[in-house]
Amino acid sequence: MQNFVFWGTPDVASETLEILKQAGFLPSLIITSLDKPQGRKMLITPPPVKVWATLNKIPYLQPEKLNEDFFNQLQATSYKLSVVVAYGKIIPEKILNMPEFGSINIHYSLLPKYRGASPVESAILNGDVETGVTIQKMEFKMDSGPIIAQEKVKISPDEKAPELRKRLIKQGGEILVKILPEFISGKIKPIPQDESLASVCGKIKKEDGLINLGAELPNVLYNKFRAYATWPRIFFFKDGKRIIITNAELIDNKFVIKKVLPEGRKEITWEEFKKTNTSK
Repeated sequence: MQNFVFWGTPDVASETLEILKQAGFLPSLIITSLDKPQGRKMLITPPPVKVWATLNKIPYLQPEKLNEDFFNQLQATSYKLSVVVAYGKIIPEKILNMPEFGSINIHYSLLPKYRGASPVESAILNGDVETGVTIQKMEFKMDSGPIIAQEKVKISPDEKAPELRKRLIKQGGEILVKILPEFISGKIKPIPQDESLASVCGKIKKEDGLINLGAELPNVLYNKFRAYATWPRIFFFKDGKRIIITNAELIDNKFVIKKVLPEGRKEITWEEFKKTNTSK
């Protein structure tokens, strides 16, 4: 199957593209975000999906705006389905509905739970023991479309967000490969979501990583450590300097800090940090 357009921007999308490629599903066109400045030197960097498209010789577009001009450009393209994975912009309703079979999306939660930008982190933050992958037919309301397929995934007690996300990406790609032919042939009838069970999770902010060691429960601290393992990581302030907790465990319901990264210094053990600060 090649008669589809893929929309995506970050690693999660390029990894999904690779799973599709291995199964023989290559898009006829890829739509991704603009190149952006990144890193300390703020070098203009292409998104991972553009890099993948270039390596695999797939045509791509990087529209600045999804306006009427872009709509007309897409109309001139012959495709029957849009597949959207972490594109990063709101896609107008008439673009979502343009292809014969509409637009479908992979979402990394058991919808209608955790609609929004941070479903993986939210599941861990709330201490959930399971989450999952949902493939939905998109509507012009965030993650609210009828469900095409859904599978549950267990969350290990010590699993961090990057590890869980990696498993969900793999599972999501495999489910997509499995259902695409059946969906196109009309064998799958999407099931509407139960709005009474819907919950929403927003974008993670840097300040979300700020913790209060003396006031927060051990399991809450550990869940934050797991959820924010890549970014923003959890931290507190000592003498005006940020102290990032880089390694921790939950032992006998106690939040046990192993290593920290004090601002402007190298990573040290928690014991070293305590000695340094009590000797002042």
